[in-house]
Order: sequence, then structure tokens, then C-alpha cells
Amino acid sequence: KSSTKYWHTKSSSTSKSLSTTFKSAKLLGCKVGTKSSGLGACEWLLVLISLLFIIMTFPFSIWFCIKVVQEYERVIIFRLGHLLPGRAKGPGLFFFLPCLDTYHKVDLRLQTLEIPFHEIVTKDMFIMEIDAVCYYRMENASLLLSSLAHVSKAVQFLVQTTMKRLLAHRSLTEILLERKSIAQDAKVALDSVTCIWGIKVERIEIKDVRLPAGLQHSLAVEAEAQRQAKVRMIAAEGEKAASESLRMAAEILSGTPAAVQLRYLHTLQSLSTEKPSTVVLPLPFDLLNCLSSPSNRTQGSLPFPSPSKPAEPLNPKKKDSPML
Repeated sequence: KSSTKYWHTKSSSTSKSLSTTFKSAKLLGCKVGTKSSGLGACEWLLVLISLLFIIMTFPFSIWFCIKVVQEYERVIIFRLGHLLPGRAKGPGLFFFLPCLDTYHKVDLRLQTLEIPFHEIVTKDMFIMEIDAVCYYRMENASLLLSSLAHVSKAVQFLVQTTMKRLLAHRSLTEILLERKSIAQDAKVALDSVTCIWGIKVERIEIKDVRLPAGLQHSLAVEAEAQRQAKVRMIAAEGEKAASESLRMAAEILSGTPAAVQLRYLHTLQSLSTEKPSTVVLPLPFDLLNCLSSPSNRTQGSLPFPSPSKPAEPLNPKKKDSPML
């Protein structure tokens, strides 16, 4: 008990330390990705001139310096090419300098990416093609814009390489039957990489599996052989059961001659019901025994002859007289 308690305590402490390390690495990646150098003297001078111009033309300039961000959007502002510190702007109104600032909107809603068919090699050396669907969302807009240029391509290539790596340790049967567990493993593997980019993978599903024509034919032949073997086994078991029932019925009928007569009458009745045009003339069993061959009559009605006595030896020894 003490060793088990120590193992559970050690494993829980290890998992807590790993989760703390993962969170700290994620925060460090966010800080590194959003880190920006300060503005120089000339840049500050341009900012002051822009602000002064906005103040001078205040009633009209306010319409060019304020924009609206939707609830599902965030805005990243670059001032003279430098990323402004702080979190992304939105939702609501945000202020920017029209001449010096450029802003980029990032949609935080769930995105759907269809992964096209790509070849993989399974554990049992089968070559097949699969396609998948990946659902992800932008979690950190600042980190995303500063780390990735083409989000969809990066996620697509990452999903393809991850699926090839994971399915290389799975057999064909496991891929066809355990799609849910494979998708969960792929999600964990993808999320550990995309968190550094500011992307959260919500779900991944294997959409379809495409097998080559030769592999489909071989699998069909194997399945057909298995079905034929099962059919033969079932037929053999049925014949065995039928033979056992017939043997028991023969034993019962041989012990009761009246049952044989009743069975004979039942057969005649079934024949007359199924084929009314057929005329059946029943004969008694005694007459049938008389019409049968002598050998059959000897074996069936007459008793078997008793075995003959063994012949005496040719030269028997003479018994001595009791007087001698």
C-alpha cells in the first residue's frame, strides 16, 4: 500500500510539473512572438505630428481614426512596421493613426480545413489513402500574425505529417475500426505544436479511407473464404445434429412396431394432402414382409439360427475307464 501510494503521489507530481512546464513554455512563446522593439526618435516625431494634425482637424478626422471591431474579431495594429505592445484590440471601437498605422483583423470563429487525400503506410505494410477534416480557431492573434504567413497551408501540412507518423504504428484493421482513438491522438499531437503558433485545434476527424483496387480484391477474397468456411461449419453441425436425431428416432421406432405403423400412416396422409391427384394404396406390414426376399425375411421376421456346435477333433483322446 505504501509503495502504491508513493507511486500515485509521484505520478501526480510529475503530471503537475509537466503541465506547469507546458503552460510556462506556451506563455514564453507568446511573449517572444509578441515582443517588439520601441520606436526611434524620428518615428516619435512623426507620431507627434500626426496627433497634432488630428487635433487640428478634430471634427472631421475622428471619422478616419476610429473603427469598429465585431465580437468575433480582434485587431492587431502595426505602427510604422512595429507591433504595438499589449493585447489585441476589440471588440468595439479602437483608435489608430491613419497615416502611420496599419491594422489586421483576425477572425476568432471556428475554422474548417479539409485535408485532401494523401498516402500512408500502415504497420502491416499496406499502402492506403486517407483524407481528414480539421477544426481549429485562432487563439492568440498577435502571436499568429507574427509567426505564420499562411495558416491554412501550415495546418494542412502539419496534419498530413502527423497522420503519417501516427498511422505508421497502426494496422489496417485498427485504422478502419478505431478512428475515434486515432483522431484523439492526432488532436493531442497537433495541439502541442499549434499552441506555439497561437492556434487551438478543437477537433480532427478521418473522413474517408481509400484502398487500392488490388488490396480491395484480396480483402474481398479473404472475407469470402471466411464466410464459406463458416457456412461449411454450420452445415456440418446441422448434418451432425440431424444424424443424431435420426439415430434416436430409429432406436425408438425399432423398439415399438406400432410407432412404425403410425409413422407410415402419417406419411401416407401427408402425400395425399400435398398431391391430391395421387392414389396411394396402403399395404399392411405383414404382407410387405411376405413379399420381401428370403434373405430379408430370414433377417427381419424369422429368428437367426443358433450358431453350430464346434466340430470334435479328428483323433480325440480316449477316456480311461473309471475302473482303471
